[in-house]
Amino acid sequence: MLLRTKIFAIAMSLVFLIGAGRGGAESVYLADIDDLPLAPGLVEDLDARVSFDKPAGRIVEAVATGGSSGDEVRTFYEQTLPALGWEARGQTRWERGGETLRIEINQGRAPVVVRFSIAPRDQ
Repeated sequence: MLLRTKIFAIAMSLVFLIGAGRGGAESVYLADIDDLPLAPGLVEDLDARVSFDKPAGRIVEAVATGGSSGDEVRTFYEQTLPALGWEARGQTRWERGGETLRIEINQGRAPVVVRFSIAPRDQ
């Protein structure tokens, strides 16, 4: 049953990613994380970016805001990230390779504010 759910989530993510490119509304990605798409309705705050490399790996922080609800944003990433190789490690933490991605969603007020951070995974 769990395998079917994972396969369904991956298939839906791929349909979304392919459909977005063909439907005229291309996916938009974070400026410093070129393989992490923004959920529909979000716009990145380019002035809030922080990005640098260190010997153990990259550290990136980004902020996006928009009219989407927190639940819509959360659902988008729950469906999209596994297809991009990220594995959930809780509601706000994902891991891929040697990196940890955290996505914090502030839905207490409009617009929704989403904070992304990538850092080397704790060994």
